[in-house]
Amino acid sequence: MDDLWRCGGLRWSQEAPRWRWWHPRGGERKGGRLALGDTVALAVPQGAVRGCAGVSRSGRRMPCPGEVVIPPEARRDQCEACAALDRSQSVAADTVPDDPRPYAVYLAWFAPGLTKVGITAAERGRRRLLEQAAVCFTFLGHGPLMSARRAEAALGAGLGIPDRVLSGRKRAARSSLPGKADRLRELRAVYDAAAGVRGWRDTLTPAPFEPVDHAAVFGLEPTAPRPGARITALTPGCAVTGELRAVAGGDLYLATPEGELLLDSRLANAWPLTRPGPHSHFPPTAPVAREQAAPEGLF
Repeated sequence: MDDLWRCGGLRWSQEAPRWRWWHPRGGERKGGRLALGDTVALAVPQGAVRGCAGVSRSGRRMPCPGEVVIPPEARRDQCEACAALDRSQSVAADTVPDDPRPYAVYLAWFAPGLTKVGITAAERGRRRLLEQAAVCFTFLGHGPLMSARRAEAALGAGLGIPDRVLSGRKRAARSSLPGKADRLRELRAVYDAAAGVRGWRDTLTPAPFEPVDHAAVFGLEPTAPRPGARITALTPGCAVTGELRAVAGGDLYLATPEGELLLDSRLANAWPLTRPGPHSHFPPTAPVAREQAAPEGLF
């Protein structure tokens, strides 16, 4: 199995996601793009071991020194030591305060009453929002990293909104989204309210309200997927085949002979994936949680 390329996760370009792959001896490469309507077919070979992905630096992967085995149900493909090393050079973890790149502050909308404020390197454009499965978003301003961080904190406190939203809450709301006009109306209300929060504009270049809506890109319109079950783990000998109905962030919605399923692509990370064979079994599943009632909008 050490000679097989391993899944490095799903990454978005400006318009579409694609798989990434890494090799235990250090190489990395991009896979093909995924498009709605494509057939997704993957299998974990019998006897495969899901080893820690190690740490990636400048397009090269440093193997995990402890060769730690990652559990099939884990959504992180690193051991604690490798994850800590990654965080040591992470803007998200505030360990790189002197990053010279310009940053953008944004508002991301996921569902009624579910908006967050965040930052991303300006060069990444909307990719960060696609990866987060933001249904719609708008930029608020641009500037140096620490100015963007201060603005993020000030806006979060002033507007009473978080800087992160759990994946489960995003998923639960996707099956019953309001129409585009209502989504953008709420996003505009939060954007206008941000103008009343003092101090954050002082060291940033403000951005106009230019909303971007991803519902159609994700496949959530005209009909949102309503999977009956989610895959809880990929295990040796299992296989999944289905038509890609929607993809939001790293979540794949597949129409399969067993029904419509949700696959968190992080479950595939670090496995040496192959094509399904005749003796594969179906992976374990669990019911999908539903949003019981849409919360009231913030404004």
